[in-house]
Amino acid sequence: MDASDGHVLIACDKFKGTLTAAEATLCIEQGLRQAAPSVRVRSVPVADGGDGTLDALHTAGFARVAVRVAGPTGEPVDTSYVAEAGTAVVELADACGLQRLPAGEPAPLTASSYGLGEVVRASLDAGYRRVVIGVGGSASSDGGAGMLSALGAVLTDADGHELARGGGALAELAHLDLSGLHPGLATAELVLAADVVNPLLGPAGAVAVYGPQKGATGPIAARLEAGLRRWAAVVAEVTGVQAADRPGGGAAGGVGFGALTVLGATAEPGIDLVLDLVGFGDLLVGARLVITGEGALDVQTLAGKTPVGVARAAAGVPTLAVCGRNELTVDQARGAGFAQVYALTDLEPDSARCRREAGPLLRRLSAVVAGSWLTDAPQAARRAR
Repeated sequence: MDASDGHVLIACDKFKGTLTAAEATLCIEQGLRQAAPSVRVRSVPVADGGDGTLDALHTAGFARVAVRVAGPTGEPVDTSYVAEAGTAVVELADACGLQRLPAGEPAPLTASSYGLGEVVRASLDAGYRRVVIGVGGSASSDGGAGMLSALGAVLTDADGHELARGGGALAELAHLDLSGLHPGLATAELVLAADVVNPLLGPAGAVAVYGPQKGATGPIAARLEAGLRRWAAVVAEVTGVQAADRPGGGAAGGVGFGALTVLGATAEPGIDLVLDLVGFGDLLVGARLVITGEGALDVQTLAGKTPVGVARAAAGVPTLAVCGRNELTVDQARGAGFAQVYALTDLEPDSARCRREAGPLLRRLSAVVAGSWLTDAPQAARRAR
């Protein structure tokens, strides 16, 4: 079959703050069909393990299971996990992430990952024995202590009193009892979906790099760092595992450390896991063109965000990226695997208008893409400009 007879595969992440992954994917498909009505299109919203992962997988056919858990500062929130064929996927961001902070107010010392552990517990209670933990967008810096507490760990101070939740209390940790961990963990396969390779501690660690976006600077950051250092020491005493410098331990305020060290989780890039779960490889067979994207392409994209993961998985098939704004050089974009990058700002330089009118602009931009890459569409695409 000639390559021109193949389909176009759209695998797009969210345009944060404007379009969900499903909405962005639909806009791209509509723009392509406007300019090239005969083109065959397959679409799948995707994500990298952070916020939006549950929505993307639910759109792809995973069942959603509702759960009520503690938000980052203890208030009850309604979240969920998604499940398919024996695998459950949980998302920290939706349970106890930054987006769940009441009124968006940071709580660096008291925010906890406890709610994440409650979702994991719910999935284990339901009988799932492969649990994927997506950890982007954390509001806390507690080293995963809250998550483990929800799963049955007990953290106490020198007087035997149970510690308050949050990274601010960890400096007082004296004892860690893991004997009450959920029995399902003994036979479960846990997978940490994260792109972060930072260790738990130090200048490249969880607090130093990611603390400021959670309100942790100055003395607060110093207190959290001391707490995580104490947490790592006690975990090492109990488990015999020295892992404070393990890559990925700094993910989600140290949730990566707790999952990798205490729960024995394995780490995989979030986008690779999601692409596997949605059957990207099968969808790719016979494709003539792949279109991916997210709200912004910048240096963080190059560290393994969704578009780069899609381009890597689509190797051998021309891959285009669409975005709200593009800060990559031509060489960076090509090095990341993109044949070309298209940005909403190419059509509308006013960034505020780009955000307000992201959907219509993305449809117009996709018609332009069709005009350049799908041979039956040049006239329609020019009309869409």
